[in-house]
Amino acid sequence: MDTIDQPTQRRAGAFNTIRRLGAMLLVAISLTSGCDKHRPAMYLNGTTMGTQYAITIANPGEQNEAHLKSEVDTLLGVINATMSTYDPGSELSRLNNNPSTDWIPISAALNTVLQAAVVVAQDSGGAFDVTVGPLVNLWGFGPERGEGVAPDASAIASARARVGLEQIELRAQPSALRKRRPDIYIDLSAIAKGYAVDRLAAFLQNAGQRNFLVDIGGELRALGTNPKGQDWRIGIENPLFDGREIGRTMVLRNAGLASSGNYRNYFEHDGVRYGHTIDPRTGAPVQHHLAAVTVINSTAMFADAWATALMSLGFEDGLKVANERALAALFIVDEHGDWKSYTTSAFDLAVGNN
Repeated sequence: MDTIDQPTQRRAGAFNTIRRLGAMLLVAISLTSGCDKHRPAMYLNGTTMGTQYAITIANPGEQNEAHLKSEVDTLLGVINATMSTYDPGSELSRLNNNPSTDWIPISAALNTVLQAAVVVAQDSGGAFDVTVGPLVNLWGFGPERGEGVAPDASAIASARARVGLEQIELRAQPSALRKRRPDIYIDLSAIAKGYAVDRLAAFLQNAGQRNFLVDIGGELRALGTNPKGQDWRIGIENPLFDGREIGRTMVLRNAGLASSGNYRNYFEHDGVRYGHTIDPRTGAPVQHHLAAVTVINSTAMFADAWATALMSLGFEDGLKVANERALAALFIVDEHGDWKSYTTSAFDLAVGNN
């Protein structure tokens, strides 16, 4: 197994330390070894969407760092104000609170993410569903954290009645959404960070940058090479280890990457462990031996959504769907306490010889 390069330290700490994914799987991002000659690099860090972002730009040229960071923060602020369920004033929160069943105008950005969500929902047989918000909140994994108690069957049935993409319609021109029920609640937490990563990547390319790595809470997008002129190298956490140990490394070449895991964000009730991944088809947290999924895709948005969908499907069904859809996916499975990994052929092709 390849080892992670020693990270480069800068200012108060290491930019490329291990960071937590939105789904509690971890990655480590290697940049350069301390003694190797490398190209100039720029490092931008900040907070957004309830997590941290980190951008590394190799060979940034004459780009002004302060100006670039200001533009990045402005762009992220706009995206957060559009798609956050934690901000009561966001466009999505206002949409969720709007009781109208007539056409409601929405931004082009929100429409783009919702259209992508519909594609993944259809291709996954409903394992991914952005209307799952009522169930996420019911089980205590939403904006208001629960008390670690499983809801009763009647509460689950009531929440499930509000879930399903058949409950909404989308219109491209003019951009709008219509609810079939006034109490539909949309949650974009499994796709919005990926979208934001893609928007930042597009922004950096438009600014003339050709070698960078964007990370928002563990959703990634890489272009070109790192400050050593080599492929960007990513580390995946070993779920058997209680701390933060890297179990596998891989390269990320001009693509997006996202992971979904169920072995850290959970609660236990009456001897049963309930993870944060809710299966929209059952209304309950998934109960299977798939610990985590990593997906590589041309966009971080689709990687983000598909990682959640495959996690919801479980190993056997997820692997079948991933192969049918030619998805580049890595599955980490608990086989009687022994963690084993399985990959699709598309994943092996994407990472090459690692």
